[in-house]
Amino acid sequence: MILTLTMFLLFLVGGIALGLPIAIALIFCGICTALYLGGSNANVQIIATKLMSGTDSVTMMALPFFVMAGELMNRGGLTKRIINFCNIFVGRVKGGLGYVTILACLMFASLVGSAVASTAALGAILIPMMAKSGYDRAKAAGLVASANIVAPIMPPSIPMIVYGVSAGVSIKSLFMGGIFPAIYFTVIMCGVWFFVCRKDGVKSNEPRLSFKETLKVFLSGLWALLLPVIILVGLRGGVFTATEAGVVAVVYALFVGIVVYRELTLKDLFTSFISAAKMSAVVMFLAAAANVAAYLMTVSRIPQAITESLSGLTSHPILLMTILMTIIIVMGTCVDVVPTILIMTPIMLPLITAAGIDKVYFGIVFTLANVLGLTSPPVGPVLNVACATGKIRMEEIIKPVIPYYLFQMALVYLFILFPGLITVPLGWLGG
Repeated sequence: MILTLTMFLLFLVGGIALGLPIAIALIFCGICTALYLGGSNANVQIIATKLMSGTDSVTMMALPFFVMAGELMNRGGLTKRIINFCNIFVGRVKGGLGYVTILACLMFASLVGSAVASTAALGAILIPMMAKSGYDRAKAAGLVASANIVAPIMPPSIPMIVYGVSAGVSIKSLFMGGIFPAIYFTVIMCGVWFFVCRKDGVKSNEPRLSFKETLKVFLSGLWALLLPVIILVGLRGGVFTATEAGVVAVVYALFVGIVVYRELTLKDLFTSFISAAKMSAVVMFLAAAANVAAYLMTVSRIPQAITESLSGLTSHPILLMTILMTIIIVMGTCVDVVPTILIMTPIMLPLITAAGIDKVYFGIVFTLANVLGLTSPPVGPVLNVACATGKIRMEEIIKPVIPYYLFQMALVYLFILFPGLITVPLGWLGG
């Protein structure tokens, strides 16, 4: 058993070390493990079948629809209206553009579900805007990067869809459970920014809008903010499933972009389809490859071996969660979110089941621990996007990100110590 686990990890790490894409490394690992096990496990047809069944899920179909909706809303004039909407409330206080950035990231997260896409869209506008207003460009980029990792926590969340499919957990419950953690996250970001901007925070010198202008901006922004309300109310009321919610989101995004805002052109529509197809294909291929690896882990009883080795911790759920989330945070420094979820879910699931930990609660904390890796070098996909949009070097953004990262990490451990912060609001929302 231990030898099989060693071989599995050796093949996986070896494939990644050789520079293979993670999906290819997973398939390589699976095939090598199958050949090592021998017998019927090495049957090519079984491996091919598992590869195909990895994405053969109605629930997984929600992913491309939500990705498409986000692309349409991004190109349909949503970004600037959300920024203007937030500017009404906090734009004129000291460090106001920072608070606008944090709130805009929360609102945009409820539409996109991807931290990288959100950072690209908002960073291209907000970082130059903050720099022009007198803010330090590196601090502005660090704030945009850190605030945008709320996107995978706030529904509709792509990582939560992937976890829900992998763990067999209700997507609706995960979406409902992500609302309050996203709010906690935003409050913490505002608190950290309050102290960061005390010395060099800049007060906006923009003229105060008239009541008529304010009302116009407010009503224009409401069209964008109605989408998450429609999705969450529909899911909560049982009007549609998560997959059907994705279809509703696409139709609504088309309507708003073409009829209401009138900024979505035929070219934008074509570009959105291509971009959504590429992003969805990457995740789908990862899910297919991970299914092969998960199958071979199961037949070689690797999850059971890990469960048995950590069985002493199952009677101490808090300690178990602390150890598991620490492992995930460390993994996040070198492996992206979706691959980590696909690789680690089948390994950790037997442990949390034996410990009596709720799968929805675990999935939310698991997702939050995973997304910390988006702003931790050397991988840090969000950091790379923020550097590109902010036109700064990687070494310049690391220091400004550290305060946010530490408090975000503290939030993960706070959820472990006090599960009620997630489970109680989840109960209110009917999750």
